[in-house]
Parts: sequence; C-alpha cells; structure tokens
Amino acid sequence: MPVLRRTPQETRVLISDTSPYGSRVLEVESDHIATAAYLRRGDGQTVAATWIANHQDASPHPDLARLNAGLVPAMPANHTKHPKGRPAPDPRSLEVVWFEEGDGAAVLEDGQPLCVIPGWSDMDRGLPGYSREALGQSPFAFALDDEIEDLGPRILQAQAFWEWRNGDGAWEGFQQSVLGHLLGRLGPGGYYWHDVGRQWRARSGGSAGGGEQPVVGVSERPALDDRSYRVLSTVGMSCQRMPTVELYEDNVGEHARIELAVATTLPSQRAGSIFPWLAQYPWRAVTSFAPGDNVKWYHEAKTFPLGSSWEGVLLLDDPGRLAGPAAPDMRGFSFGGDPVQWLWLVPITEAERQFGKDEGPDALIERLARKGRSWIVGED
Repeated sequence: MPVLRRTPQETRVLISDTSPYGSRVLEVESDHIATAAYLRRGDGQTVAATWIANHQDASPHPDLARLNAGLVPAMPANHTKHPKGRPAPDPRSLEVVWFEEGDGAAVLEDGQPLCVIPGWSDMDRGLPGYSREALGQSPFAFALDDEIEDLGPRILQAQAFWEWRNGDGAWEGFQQSVLGHLLGRLGPGGYYWHDVGRQWRARSGGSAGGGEQPVVGVSERPALDDRSYRVLSTVGMSCQRMPTVELYEDNVGEHARIELAVATTLPSQRAGSIFPWLAQYPWRAVTSFAPGDNVKWYHEAKTFPLGSSWEGVLLLDDPGRLAGPAAPDMRGFSFGGDPVQWLWLVPITEAERQFGKDEGPDALIERLARKGRSWIVGED
C-alpha cells in the first residue's frame, strides 16, 4: 500500500497494539473517508498495510489526491462490498490478535475477523493484507473471504496459543518438559540462567524488540566421565514458532521450532553469555534461524563471549561434519505438534562468515572441516 504518512489533523488512531515480542505495532487509522490497518516496525516504518472500509460513496477509480497527500486510501467501487460505504469501526469493538510468530496479526470487530495482515504481506512488494469488506484483489487489500478457510483457523490457533501462554503454569510446564528431554540426552543439569532475554533488554535500554516474550532460560549440562565438554542449551526458544519461516518453507512445522546449544570447555559463565544476544534474536529481528545460517556479532570482536578471534557464529544441525567427538543425539522433543531442532553454535571469523554468505553454508562447513575446526568451543 503506497500510504507511508498520515495527516494527524484528519486521521485518528482507533486502536494501537504492540506485539508481545515488541518488534511490531499494529495500528488501525481512520478519517471520514476510509479506515485502514498498518503493520509497523518499532521505529514507525510501515511494513505492510490493508484497507478496511470506505465511509462514503466509492469512486470508480483510485483517489490519487488522497494517496499523494498521504491519507488513508479509499477503495474503488468495484473492489468493495459496500460501494456506498459503511460506518467506521467503533474502537471499543476492535481487538488485535497477534500470530504466534509475531510477524503478523488479525483485527477482530465484535469478535469476528475484520482484516488480517499475515507475515508475508509486504508493502514494498505490493502485497497488502486481507479485508472482510474487499472484493477480489487490489493494491489496497485482498478479499478475506477468499482465504478465510486458511486464515480463520490461524486466528483461532493464535488466540488459543496466547490464552495458554498467559495462563498459570504454562511456562513452568513447558520448561520442565525441555529440562526432562535434556536430562535424557545430556545427563544431570548444573547451573540454570533464568530469562536471559532480560539481560539483553537491559543492555538495549528497552529499545525496539524489547517485549517481554519470549522467555528463554539456559541450562548447563556439566562434563561427564565419558564427555570432556559441557553443554549449554537454551530452554524456551521452541515455545513459539519463529517468524518468516512460511516465506521459505512449504512445511512450516518441520522448521519453525529450535533451541540453540554450545558444547564447550570454556567456563560456563563466559560461554553462556552468548545467549542473551541470540535467544530472542528471531523475534526481535523478525527473522528465523536455520541450519547453515551465520550471524554476525553486533559489537566489537574483543567483546565476543566465545573469544576475541571470532566475530560471529555458524548454526549447525549436524556438528559431526566438523572435527570432534560424536555429538549427542538431541532428537525426540516436540511441541505444538512440531519437532524441535537443536542448532549448535560454532564461532567463526568475519572472513569465514563472508565466505559462507557468498559461497553458501556447505562450502563454509567444508572449508572449516579441511582446517580441522572442531565443533567443541575452547580457548582461542
């Protein structure tokens, strides 16, 4: 949708709601001509939008004067169910339902879907959201009726997820399930860090992406008689699906839930300080982690927790591709009907990261393997 600015004197915000992850804001704006919903980043930049309704007789053509003035767009007559217009929504009747991933949302009017802006909606690519009042497809909205069989259940699932997540004992039950899985795969636990994302929120001063969710802890599994290294694993990333997976994968459930782990001979406190940066990263940045991805450290190399020689991490689902002992089998845990995948962190230099970005993850892993790089993280 080509509307990026609004005129405060003529436009009022009917409802504004921030995602539980703090990285997106959904606002419904209205004037005497039309109403629209906007999905924005924390800095106010519009990501996606959808027209909701006209409030007077529709023109046969787009109103270019309104568009050029940065006003809420009016839908042409052939794309609206109500060419004579309908009343603006009552703010008291509106409710925002965020999808579990946090990259999209629905707006309900009196409990019924009014519009949906999914994670794949994108203003820059000309993909608006879906509106109940729209007919067919236009640059301002697609017809919600055409997709309600898919989007309706997603809204119900999102409502059920947040009702569960905000209920008493939900987090504790999930946490114990993950810890039980780690016990079976890695042995007894040692130290446990609660809500490492809180450390990041404190560092970032509560800036964009500073929502309270997701809650993620870190569990230490000390070395054993037959294992010379300790393992640190996140606990909580898989409690919610990652954003944007549906943009890249047909079978979303197979790829949407992860936990991160690092095998190390470094002191646990030092190695564990890598996780405040990464544990909430997908939901802060509205992205996803996948095997072979590499992530650049956000600060100076000398501050990198795993050693000053490194400037980022490579995410491995099969650490056996690098040197070192046989890796623990972490398979067997699922949540919400989806399998959970553990991705192992291997530190890399900036040159290696750029090589992986240019040549692909397989080429990078093969290069590291030829160098004898271990998946066990030790001293520089």
